Amino acid sequence: MNMATHSGRSRQSGRCTAAGANGKKEGYTTMDPGTISALSALAGSFIGALASVGTTWLTQNHQDLVERMKQEGAHRERIFGEFIDQASKTYADGVVREGLDDPAKLVPMYATINKLRLFATPDTIAAAEAVLEGIVETYESPSPAPQARRQLAAHDILRTFADSCRAELARLR
Repeated sequence: MNMATHSGRSRQSGRCTAAGANGKKEGYTTMDPGTISALSALAGSFIGALASVGTTWLTQNHQDLVERMKQEGAHRERIFGEFIDQASKTYADGVVREGLDDPAKLVPMYATINKLRLFATPDTIAAAEAVLEGIVETYESPSPAPQARRQLAAHDILRTFADSCRAELARLR
C-alpha cells in the first residue's frame, strides 16, 4: 500500500488528517510552557496596574469633588453672612429713623442679593428679597414709640432667610 501523503490527505483512506510532512499539526503552533507563564504574568501585571490606575483616578476625582464642595460651601456661607450683617445694620437703622434719608444705605444689600442670584436657590433669593422689602417698609413706616421699637427690634426679620441658607448649606454637605 502506498502511504504517500499529499496536503495532509492519506491516499489509502481518503480522509483528511491534521498531520503534515513533518509530523506536526498544520495550522497550529506549540508554545513553550515558559512563554505561557511569562505571558500570563504580564497580563496579570497589566490588569493589576490598570486596576490601580482606575482606583487612584476614582479616589482623586472624589477627593477633588469633596474639596470643591467645601470651597463652594465656604463661599456661600461668606456671602450669606455678608447679607445678614448688612441687613441687620440697615434694619436697625430703619427702626430708629423715620424715612430713608440716604438710599445708598440699601445699595450693598442690592449688590449682595445680586451675588446671591449667581448661585443661591430660588427660595434663598426670595427670602433675601423679602428681607429687603421688610427693611424698606420699616423705613417707610412712621417712627414707632419707644415701647413699639422694642417689639420691632425683637422681630427676627432674617429668620426665614437664615433657615433657607442653612438648608442650602446642608444640601452641599
